[in-house]
Amino acid sequence: MRSTELATRAGVSVQTLRYYERRGLLAPPPRLPSGYRAYPADAVAAVRFVKRAQQHGFTLEEIGELLDLADGGPDDCNAARELAERRMTQLAQRIADLQRMQLSLAELVTTCELPRRDRRCPLLHILHEEGVTDETGNSAGP
Repeated sequence: MRSTELATRAGVSVQTLRYYERRGLLAPPPRLPSGYRAYPADAVAAVRFVKRAQQHGFTLEEIGELLDLADGGPDDCNAARELAERRMTQLAQRIADLQRMQLSLAELVTTCELPRRDRRCPLLHILHEEGVTDETGNSAGP
């Protein structure tokens, strides 16, 4: 099948197919005498595999590893599980970081709701103080 048909069936753009080829996630297809690419039928499954793995939070590098493991036996299942566990740990850390940022922003918004004379933006204050030095050249910030 040609690029546009593959892209349509897999739910991606033709540019995405080219990108996956450059990244080694999709094998470059042979070309027809006309110069058009001729993807095999299983290319749809490969592209959908990549998209589903992305939806589960895997990076393209990790997806490459998963694709290599996909054709293997039971030992490959253990390797895939270890990869998924590492990704879960990374995602948990990212979620915790995002929750801290959300809490910090919520506090800033609450400060912004105070009457103007009672406001003191903690973020701007901290950023300002971190760059301030005293007469001796020492940082006056925290």
